[in-house]
Amino acid sequence: MTDRRKPSNSTGLRTYSLRSRKSKVDVRRLAKAPRPNDSISGFFRGLPDILAAADFREFAGRMAKAKGRRRALLWGMGAHVVKVGLNPVIIDLMKDGWVSALALNGAGIIHDFELAFAGRTSEDVESQIKSGRFGMARETGDLLNEAINAGAAEGRGLGESVGRMIGRSKFPHRKLSLLGEAYNLGIPVTVHVAIGTDIIHMHPRANGEAIGAASLRDFHRFAAEVARLDGGGVYLNVGSAVLLPEVFLKAVALVRNRGGRLDGFSTAVFDFNHHYRPAENVVRRPLGKTGKGYYFLGHHEIMIPLLAAALKSGVR
Repeated sequence: MTDRRKPSNSTGLRTYSLRSRKSKVDVRRLAKAPRPNDSISGFFRGLPDILAAADFREFAGRMAKAKGRRRALLWGMGAHVVKVGLNPVIIDLMKDGWVSALALNGAGIIHDFELAFAGRTSEDVESQIKSGRFGMARETGDLLNEAINAGAAEGRGLGESVGRMIGRSKFPHRKLSLLGEAYNLGIPVTVHVAIGTDIIHMHPRANGEAIGAASLRDFHRFAAEVARLDGGGVYLNVGSAVLLPEVFLKAVALVRNRGGRLDGFSTAVFDFNHHYRPAENVVRRPLGKTGKGYYFLGHHEIMIPLLAAALKSGVR
């Protein structure tokens, strides 16, 4: 049977002038092509004022404002940040006042220690797990567990315990240790551990009571640092998909439950994939009535040096 309905046409269409329309992009926001002799600040000024590039500059400005007003600049970092060679960048930011406290997971102290002690880290898991050698480096298991056990017995947190051990050591690369340099600079480092997730938990000197007590102390220390975010502080979650976003959310809950004011701060996630928990527990849920959350996608070994360059060059 033939369809006898008439097709639509454009008769009677109403139009308007393009110049009268509100648009999201105009020529003032376009990128500027880089020149061979551009400075790093010139590079950032040349980025388009659109989407992630605009957010990146805005976030760097919020960090600068927090630093100028002596508000907290808290960094939560997964171990991958250490593994991709960023310790020198983070340490330089620590020395320049861009880091008021660090939070790490358990793997973070392992890679940090191994760099300081041996100048190398990150074993080949695929080959080592087949031979039963995975995680069995003697010094890593012995020295880290000894530091944790001694620190816990003295009432210290896990981060301080390991930082003190590395900071006071004669390790050949101790100046490249986040924990050791933070300890010497007086910057708090907290370490948040899930028992059984780290290779040092397999070693005979591992003491669950000491690990748990020291990490719990660090959680309460971290909550005290989170309380300092009020009124313009900044929290960065770099490369932790599960553990640190959960720890941050609980620290926020603890501060507010005890009647602390916690508003007007900003958060950002830097990671090379988009993950549920960082998006919810860092960027969205914890924010108060004011403040803003950001999510930046890209490889740490590129994005964190870019952020450091933006901060140090004064780009806003």
